[in-house]
Amino acid sequence: MNPGTQKRFIDYANCAGCAGKIPPLGIAQLLKGLPATFRDPNVLVATETMDDAGVYRLSDNLAMVQTVDFFPPVVDDPFVFGQIAAANALSDVYAMNGRPVTVLNIAGFPDDELPLEILAQVLRGAADRVALAGATTLGGHTLRDKEVKFGLSVTGLIDPADLLTNAGARPGDVLVLTKPLGTGFITTAAKRESCPAGVLERAVASMIELNAVGRDALREAGGAHALTDVTGYGLAGHASEMADGSGVTIELDAGTLPAIEGVAELAIPKFHTRASRTNREFLRDKMEVAAEADPLGVELVYDPQTSGGLLIAVDQRSVDRLVEALRRRETQAAAVVGRVVERSGTTSVRLR
Repeated sequence: MNPGTQKRFIDYANCAGCAGKIPPLGIAQLLKGLPATFRDPNVLVATETMDDAGVYRLSDNLAMVQTVDFFPPVVDDPFVFGQIAAANALSDVYAMNGRPVTVLNIAGFPDDELPLEILAQVLRGAADRVALAGATTLGGHTLRDKEVKFGLSVTGLIDPADLLTNAGARPGDVLVLTKPLGTGFITTAAKRESCPAGVLERAVASMIELNAVGRDALREAGGAHALTDVTGYGLAGHASEMADGSGVTIELDAGTLPAIEGVAELAIPKFHTRASRTNREFLRDKMEVAAEADPLGVELVYDPQTSGGLLIAVDQRSVDRLVEALRRRETQAAAVVGRVVERSGTTSVRLR
């Protein structure tokens, strides 16, 4: 950072610790008024199940995966923010079992208040993750804005036969999560200068990890039926989308949820984000929480994640192979967090 800069880089975000997403209910209301896309037979995935990316068939054995994601800074280091934002956007392609191919940068930046070298650092951080993904940056677009924002539009490819969505979970499946939870609490505490350095470092290591490692592990293990990544709507919110899309109920074990080491002390109302509150409100009539559920787990399921892990619904006969494949790749987590059961009324998620 330029020593003459008055504010920290992270202070150019007006929402600490969250990706700034409109709540799920608001998105659902917006989508009601849009023209239906399913009339085009080549549209394989659109907005109907609130999936991670759109998918359009180009030929019998090739489809295009498209997504876009951007948000304000969640850390104070511009290079690291670029890494996180890129890993987060690329994740949507991995969450469809696809391969990222090209990206476009999207930025809002107050060039009248911050030196452009800071934006250059953000772009270098993003380029680092894009190169690691084996993708290519083709260009981008930048607007002058009082609030720093950055992310990517990503195009990927997949064979339609290999496509995984959030709508394929089956009763009897086991749920596996590939990254620990808690980034919302940690980044909020960091903005308020109340987060131990080691805890933030562990959160950053998780956020910059590409979900390619989880995708490769599930391909090796086989037996995956549904897939999503855990981001701004929290584990409970994205599990609910999977449950509703699949017509099932998902049971999560609060006591087995992986957590970033050191987050327990920060998982308190003081560090709740606006997104964690709206996540709770949205799920009020869709979720059952057992009285005896582990209190930390209850906090973590609503916590909005930035660049969170993959949530995989896998056949129980393949779960051991999947966990082993994840551990061999040294993923941030390889945790069995729940199961898929027959639909129970209006209940999408049951936390035990």
